[in-house]
Amino acid sequence: MPDPTRPLKIGTRGSILALAQAYETRDRLMAAHGLTVDAFEIVVIKTTGDRITDRALREIGGKGLFTREIEEALTEGGIDIAVHSMKDMPTLQPDGLVIDCLLPRNDVRDAFVSLKYDSIASLPKGVVVGSSSLRRRAQLAHRRPDLQLVEFRGNVQTRLKKLEDGVAEATFLAMAGLRRMDMIGVARGAVDPDEMLPAVGQGAIGIERRKGDDAVAALLAPINHVETADRLRAERAFLARLDGSCETPIAGLADLDGDRLIVRGEILRPDGSEVHAATREGAIGDGAAMGQDLADELLKRAGPGFLTL
Repeated sequence: MPDPTRPLKIGTRGSILALAQAYETRDRLMAAHGLTVDAFEIVVIKTTGDRITDRALREIGGKGLFTREIEEALTEGGIDIAVHSMKDMPTLQPDGLVIDCLLPRNDVRDAFVSLKYDSIASLPKGVVVGSSSLRRRAQLAHRRPDLQLVEFRGNVQTRLKKLEDGVAEATFLAMAGLRRMDMIGVARGAVDPDEMLPAVGQGAIGIERRKGDDAVAALLAPINHVETADRLRAERAFLARLDGSCETPIAGLADLDGDRLIVRGEILRPDGSEVHAATREGAIGDGAAMGQDLADELLKRAGPGFLTL
C-alpha cells in the first residue's frame, strides 16, 4: 500500500486531458483505499507524439508514439503504473507489462467542433475540415466527398486557434476528452455512432502495470470496471485481428444489452471510396471471439490489400 514515504508513481503524458485522466485514476484509488493525495505522485513523461506535432502520425510511427516512453519508464521502474487513453494503445503490450484495469467508460462519440456550423450536414460544399485521425477523415470522405480534408494536429486550444485563423472551418474531438476537461461547450454537438462509428477504445482509460507486481495488482483491482473491460476485450480483439494502427482507418464499438454484447466494426479505404461494416451479437463471455470473427468477415469481404495506404 503506498504511503507518503513511498508514494505510488503514476506515469502520464502532460496534456490537460492526460493529467485529468491521471487525477481521475488517483482519486478513484484514494476513494477505494482511504488514501490521501500524499500517497501518490504524478510523473509527467513527454512522448514522441507530444514532441513532434507538425507531421502526420503515420509518418512518424503510429500508435506507439504516445506510449513508448511511458512504457519504458514503467518497465525500468521509474513509475509504478501508467495511465493511457485506450484508443491510443497498440493491441500488444511490451513484454512484462499488462493492462488489466479499466475505468468506467465515458462518452464514446466524436464531437463536431466549428465556429460557424452546427453539424456535418450543415457544412457547405467545398469547406475545409481538419482532423489528425485517418479514421475520421475516411468516414467523412465517404459520407461527404464534396469536402476538403486536411491534416489537423494539436491540443484543443491549438485546434481552436487554427479554426479562428481559418485553417479549417470544422474539426472533430472526442466527447469523452471534452467532458473530462470540463470543456463540453467546445462541441457544437455529438456525432451519433450510426453516423460515425468511433475508434476502438474511445472514451476508455486503461491502467498499465508490470506483470508480477502483485501489490499494484491488488491496489488496482477494486477500481477495475468490469463492463468496460468486457466491451474493450471484444473491440481490441477486433482491432488485433485487423492489425490496426494509426495507419489504418478502422472503427469499432461494443455495447452491452443486458447479458448480450453487440459488436460493430467498420473498415474503410483511406480515401473513403469503399467501406465494409458488419455486426455481431452474442454472450458477453464470447466477446473476444466475436471481435475476431467480425474482423475475419470484413477482411474476407474487402479482399487482400484493402487497408494498405
